[in-house]
Amino acid sequence: MSQVVRAALVQAMWTGDGTSMVDAHEAHARRAAAEGAQVIGFQELFNAPYFCQVQEPVHFDWAEPVPGGPTVSRMSSLARELGMVMVVPVYEIEQSGFYYNTAAVIDADGTVLGKYRKHHIPQVQGFWEKYYFRPGNVGWPVFDTAVGKVGVYICYDRHFPEGWRALGLAGAQLVYNPSATSRGLSAYLWQLEQPAAAVANEYFVAAINRVGVEVYGDNDFYGTSYFVDPRGRFVGEPASDRDEELLVRDLDFGLIDEVRTLWQFYRDRRPDAYSPLTEA
Repeated sequence: MSQVVRAALVQAMWTGDGTSMVDAHEAHARRAAAEGAQVIGFQELFNAPYFCQVQEPVHFDWAEPVPGGPTVSRMSSLARELGMVMVVPVYEIEQSGFYYNTAAVIDADGTVLGKYRKHHIPQVQGFWEKYYFRPGNVGWPVFDTAVGKVGVYICYDRHFPEGWRALGLAGAQLVYNPSATSRGLSAYLWQLEQPAAAVANEYFVAAINRVGVEVYGDNDFYGTSYFVDPRGRFVGEPASDRDEELLVRDLDFGLIDEVRTLWQFYRDRRPDAYSPLTEA
């Protein structure tokens, strides 16, 4: 049975300061709502530059509580006004010394349903994330929203299949993966891994990447954000690799049951045989 959800994502260029960055994303959300979007997701650490290209303590100042911080509170009010589910990735401080790379999930009535904290934290040239973030510790929650069951993975997480599967087992229909991915080492994986995850777990994926060269380092974020369906097919064309862009796409959640009936991956799993994987 057809169940069409109109979904949106934003890939954005750094505006120069946090206030204008939030303003720009609010404008995108309003435009998406005007086009009928029911759910929207933003890129990794959306209201800040990707400061992990350097290791400087001043950037701890970007962190805010989730919920209760100014950015998530503002987006909660916006979600309620627009009647739109929102995935809002920000830098979170839980308490002194406890910082996370986090995405809040806000329902269409403005309720903050919860958050996902990035599990896998890279520490390589240009991505000095262990300096800023503790590993996530809230599992792989799936949120029962006004549009259906929504999960979140964040950037480097996408290289690890276990979380994708955990989200599927918890009932996810749509998984947002906000990212900050630059040209170079992993670019060839961008249009490979996430469609493969959508196929293996039989749900929709919204892959969001930053775009443009920012103020720290020389990473050139290549955008190319997209939606992909449970068959691994792009829903419409991916976004530009150079320009800021809002994508709005119709996702037929009825396709999930169709694919899962055809390919019985969940039935044919063998968790009884997988215990050595957790002992390595």
